[in-house]
Amino acid sequence: MSQLRPAAVAGMFYPRDARELQREVAELIDGVENLAPRFGHPKALIVPHAGYIYSGPVAARAYDELGAARGIVKRVVLLGPVHRVPVRGLALPGVDAFETPLGRVPVDAEAVRMLAPFRQVATSPAAHAAEHSLEVQLPFLQKMLGEFTLVPLVVGEARPPEVRDVIERLWGGSETLFVISTDLSHYHPYEEARAIDQATLARIAAFDTDINHEEACGATPLNGFLAAARARGLSIRLLGANNSGDTAGGKDRVVGYSAFALYEGARAPLHETGETLLGI
Repeated sequence: MSQLRPAAVAGMFYPRDARELQREVAELIDGVENLAPRFGHPKALIVPHAGYIYSGPVAARAYDELGAARGIVKRVVLLGPVHRVPVRGLALPGVDAFETPLGRVPVDAEAVRMLAPFRQVATSPAAHAAEHSLEVQLPFLQKMLGEFTLVPLVVGEARPPEVRDVIERLWGGSETLFVISTDLSHYHPYEEARAIDQATLARIAAFDTDINHEEACGATPLNGFLAAARARGLSIRLLGANNSGDTAGGKDRVVGYSAFALYEGARAPLHETGETLLGI
């Protein structure tokens, strides 16, 4: 009998009704202003993980880059931070599939077997049960890719090399996409947050691997992936950034969001607009 991780934050972070969810994701994707030129589909995306009303427009900018990936990308390695249940290292869910209102996404059993020798990889259904950082990415991926298998990894207390080694093991070819789920700074006043996030965006674009959790809540998986990406010579492109004060929240205590795409074998410079990297 197959084990299923049911949707935990449907109706909170995104719509519970399938038709409403399809409509909202489609509207977010359709609302993206294309940035030219394109570089084919990316090897990796860095995306936020708040409720769609807050970070959906920025997330959509990243997922719009997957327009050419349908039918090519067959496996998504999804890494995000734990918010509720602490874990040591990286944790798999111990299930056969994840469910959203748009259907089920099978967990990649072969990839799970590939990770068996890694001592830093554990199995923790509890860490995944209510975690939103991975779940909120799935409807976008279902919309853009159709059918694919998933390698869902929540990341707790781990050193960047431990994360990087797991990423290297799963690197694969054009069939494999990495998605790194992280927000930026939390609960600073609007202008202060913009300054903090401006510096963090520049550090991500420079492939720094010592970003801290005050700068990005998903710093641990982010640092590990940036280490692997730097070693492999990937190029990086900032697609968009803002904060909750720009979307659906007040400006007294805001949360920052960004979207990056990383590419193999292509020149994709950091995208800048005017004097700021925010609000593009």
